[in-house]
Amino acid sequence: MADWLIVLCSIALGLGGLLAFAVVGSHYYYRYKFLDQVIRIFQEKPLFVRPRGEIIPEAEDVSFKTSDGLTLRGSYLPGHGKRRGVILFNPEFGSNRWASELYCATLRETGYDVFTYEPRNQGESETDPNYAPLQWITDKDVTDARAALAYLKSRPDIDPRGLGLFGISKGGGLAMFLAAEDRTVKCVITDGAYGTYLTVVPFMRRFVSIYSPHKRIQAIAPDALYGAIGMAAIRKVAKARHVRFQWVESAAKRISVPVLMIHGEADSYIKPEMAEALFRRVGAPEKEFWAVPGAKHNQALHVAPADYSRRIVDFFDDHLGDIPESRVVLPRTAVAEAKPTITTDVKITSIR
Repeated sequence: MADWLIVLCSIALGLGGLLAFAVVGSHYYYRYKFLDQVIRIFQEKPLFVRPRGEIIPEAEDVSFKTSDGLTLRGSYLPGHGKRRGVILFNPEFGSNRWASELYCATLRETGYDVFTYEPRNQGESETDPNYAPLQWITDKDVTDARAALAYLKSRPDIDPRGLGLFGISKGGGLAMFLAAEDRTVKCVITDGAYGTYLTVVPFMRRFVSIYSPHKRIQAIAPDALYGAIGMAAIRKVAKARHVRFQWVESAAKRISVPVLMIHGEADSYIKPEMAEALFRRVGAPEKEFWAVPGAKHNQALHVAPADYSRRIVDFFDDHLGDIPESRVVLPRTAVAEAKPTITTDVKITSIR
């Protein structure tokens, strides 16, 4: 009976119509069967060790307001010696502002000032009773990041040359948003950054493969099918939480300043190919992806500490700060001729 039904559908609709019918049917089947589970998974918080640093005595403690009236806490950490530049550090989800020293100690030692902050419902910043943050970026997170950048730009000691951005995991995505919309930003480093759609679709494929026996359908189903189900789940979560989830991919396309993306090659949560997919979306004419062998999510600094420190200092020196005379720098390739680079060996230098 089923075979005759397929034949009749093929005659009535043609092969193209049958294919469309199969895709639509699969969409509604998987949506009915898995949507509630996807919603639950989307709201689960990853089990990571989130660094929380100690108070730094020389830090300047500051408070500033968001556009919707919340008070956030931040710290301005002066560099040592002559100032070579100013960097806004976006912490990872669940961390506090003092954890910035773990990543930025070498930058401060070489003369960079660092400003870091805690978004709403995190650290000592004010709590929004109507907001429960997740690892996914929402309009609330972007509002907080914009407020931090606005505060930094309002300081009387602002560097007229512009600012650099440094973001970890979720903070890396927020750095991309700021870089896409503010001309004060001159360059960006991310570590462990991830997209929204580009992360949801692989998660969907992995989840469905575990719970559905229809392996052939899964193999030929397009990403758009999984994406549509994922987007339906996201819309439901957004409505329930009274937020708007933001698409990091869209921001990445609009970035026009140099970008260095760092990612752990052994990251089992945000797999390297997922991060590389986001990297390919970055619109910057000069960009580099550094995959660190053996490093898990946000662990590149611990796996390759010397190379990590050297790379971030060199990057900010080249694109933001004053390059010390003691450092020999090779001539840089013209921006128009620069090509995106993906490096997997921690000893390979970036494109310059």
